[in-house]
Amino acid sequence: MKKITFPVVLFLLAACSSNNESRQTEETVATVVTVDETVPDTVQVDAVTSATSKPNQVSFNGTMVIPPQRMATVSLTMGGVVKSTSLLPGESVGKGTVLATLENPEFITLQQTYLDSHAQAEYLEAEYRRQKALSAEQAASQKKFQQSKADYLSMKSRMEAAAAQLELLGVNPATLLDGGIRPYLQVKAPIAGYVADVEMNVGKYMNAGDALCEIVDKRYTLLRLTAYEKDLADMKIGSSVQFRVNGMGKTVFKATLISIGQKVDEDTRSVEVYARVDTVNSQFRPGMYVTCLLYTSPSPRD
Repeated sequence: MKKITFPVVLFLLAACSSNNESRQTEETVATVVTVDETVPDTVQVDAVTSATSKPNQVSFNGTMVIPPQRMATVSLTMGGVVKSTSLLPGESVGKGTVLATLENPEFITLQQTYLDSHAQAEYLEAEYRRQKALSAEQAASQKKFQQSKADYLSMKSRMEAAAAQLELLGVNPATLLDGGIRPYLQVKAPIAGYVADVEMNVGKYMNAGDALCEIVDKRYTLLRLTAYEKDLADMKIGSSVQFRVNGMGKTVFKATLISIGQKVDEDTRSVEVYARVDTVNSQFRPGMYVTCLLYTSPSPRD
């Protein structure tokens, strides 16, 4: 506690008047007033990062992110011209929703290859089994038996290769046996979520490997935060974090620490920390700026 002394000057003026006579007396009196001033040492400043902190409280900033397994880039394994699409950024889609249809003659050829090889494989399999039975009864030569076996296995391999290519394109080969050849390739959503970064439009040719759009599943939002090495001792996995979102007023949300970086940046003396948002708000967006507080012992009262 410090004592600070202030001089206080009091001016006393007295005036008296009588029969056109005036007299003025000025007296100056000095006194001392003692004021108690308490200077709390509650704010600490990091000499390297200039970050501030208070006792029992760790503060850091960061942004909202989506974990990689909850974000999908929709790309093509076969190019083609976009025949139709109705996607808009921000639109909600379910897993398996048709995002666009593509037109490519090679897709039709691939389907034809599968259907032809499937039909021939069935015939060659029957011939192979017949020759196998005759060979067992020694009613046919081993040469014919071996030739029928080679023909069947070769066609079966061709059929399976075509089927594998169709599956990579999201087409179930078995559906072609009943429904026949499809004129257009359907591009479907691999996960449920919200559409972002739409890069296609009707009539545009998309090469194999091009990204059509991204799908973001916001149900698993994370906070990517920057913490400083001086605060690491107060942080542990499972700790509760309170945070506010830029642009959403003073509303406080909660998250839980799930990952603490193991490498300190040599320049900023900081580490990356991840927290899982406990209750996701529909207004949350990847990239939103957040400010967080982690309370250490003793915990604040709710």
